This record gives sequence, structure tokens and C-alpha cells, in this order.
Amino acid sequence: MDPGNLALQYFLSGITKGSIYAVVAIGFNLIYSATGVLNFAQGEFVMLGGMVAVTLAQFVPLPVAVAGAILAVAVVGCLLELLFFRKLRHHSILHLIIITIGLSIVIQEAALHLWDEKVRSLPYFTGNEISSVRVFGAAISPQVLWVLGAVGVSVAGLHVFLRYTLKGRAMRACSSNPEAAMLAGINISNMRTLAFGLSAGLGALAGCVISPITMTHYEMGGGLAIKGFAAAILGGLGNPMAAVVGGLLVGVLEAASVRYLPAAYNDVSAFAMLLLVVFVRPHGLFGAPAGAQVREH
Repeated sequence: MDPGNLALQYFLSGITKGSIYAVVAIGFNLIYSATGVLNFAQGEFVMLGGMVAVTLAQFVPLPVAVAGAILAVAVVGCLLELLFFRKLRHHSILHLIIITIGLSIVIQEAALHLWDEKVRSLPYFTGNEISSVRVFGAAISPQVLWVLGAVGVSVAGLHVFLRYTLKGRAMRACSSNPEAAMLAGINISNMRTLAFGLSAGLGALAGCVISPITMTHYEMGGGLAIKGFAAAILGGLGNPMAAVVGGLLVGVLEAASVRYLPAAYNDVSAFAMLLLVVFVRPHGLFGAPAGAQVREH
């Protein structure tokens, strides 16, 4: 393959991976903004979305299976907030983070018992594994376009929800100033539950669209959570839209490391970039310092 086309191929691969990390990072930011919790079970929502959709697809058409998986995992996210975090709201951030890690392990083990160790996948939404679309000489799977489309729709839908709907504005108010939101009559507890549900639903959508490409396995959530967290920090924690840029950067850096560095450095390059950004801008590329956020709001 021509070197230029090969570089484009790796770039498109990085964009695909980065889109997945971006959705996970958006989930991190949604929950962090509403609750102050870093939810390291976010990757498990992606895994559950794929697993539930694969199961439902055996009985119902694929679009219904995907919609059902998103709804089911969103309900799981809401239940986690109701059963665990609502009762433990006054614990320290460290305790809550440890709880999310514990929940991640519990969900992973539950998935192992429900679906065993087999690797599963949904069928390609359009085309198949051998069909491809040519972009300036580089070949990409039609499913990649579904991944990019799902991320675009998610970002646009989330932007409209947060900016132009009553519930979305209430959630932003809870994030900016919980005390003032409470005095204004906003039910902060319900907004936190909604944030968990939305985050879980977005994760499930990502799990469905990537399943035909990456396959779905009960252990896949941990790696996605780490990369999604890196993307959230890189973009700016608490800013869902900046998470998209962070996710794409992590994905492209990961793809570039495959192209130019030994395989052992596949993960190192992205995290090296993360450390560099944290040292230079601790609040991320697009985040604002804490004092600036307070003055802004």
C-alpha cells in the first residue's frame, strides 16, 4: 500500500477507536458533573450493551435488539445510583471511586456467569466483514461509519438535551451550583439518577455499534474504562464535549504508536501524552481551572 494511504488507514483506525473512547469519556463526564463521582464501571456499561443486544438479537430484529439493550442498560445505571450512590452520597470521593471499581468487578463476574467466556458479536448493521468503503485510497468497514454516526448523534443529542430542554438545564444547574439548584426547587437526587441512566445508555449504544468490529467479551470493560478516563482527563474533566476531542486524540495516538513504534508501546504513547498535558494543564486541554469555573458560574 502507498505510504500516504497507509498513514490514512491508521488515522481512520485511530478515529474509530477514539470515537469509542469518546463515548466512554462522555459517560465519565456526565456522572462526574452531576455527582462528583468518577465511575470506573463505565466500561462495563459498554460491555453490557453489546452482550444484551447479542442476546436480544436472537429473538427480535436487530434495531429492536439495540434499542432494548440501550434501555435495559440505562435502567441498570439508574438502579446503581439508587441502590448505592444515593445512600452513600456523603462518603469521601475516594470511597465512592473504590465502590465503582468494586461494582465493575461485580458486573464483570455477573456477565461471566450469564454469558460465559465466549466472544460474541452482533452482525454488521450494513454490509459484512469483507465489504469496505474507499476513502482516498484507504479502506474502511461500513460499520465504522455506523460508529462515527452513533458518536455524532450522541454528541449532538446530548448538546441539545443539556442546552435546550428543561431537564438538561436542571442537570447543568446541579453541576454548576447544587445548593442554588436545590433552592430553585430542582430535585438533585433525581438529576443524579438521570445522569447515571444517560451515561449507561450512551455506553450501551457504543457497545452495540462496536460489537461487529471488536467483538464483545465479558472482560472488555476494564480497558475501555481506562482509555475513556484518560480521554476525559485529557479533554477536561466535567466537560462532556471536550471528552470527544480527548477520545479522538487518544485513539489517533494509539494508532500512530502501532504505525511508528513497537507493539509494546501501544498504550504508552497515549498515556505519555496524558501525563504531559496534566503537567502543563492539570485541568485538561479544554477544562477551566477551578477558580475560573467558580467565577464563571
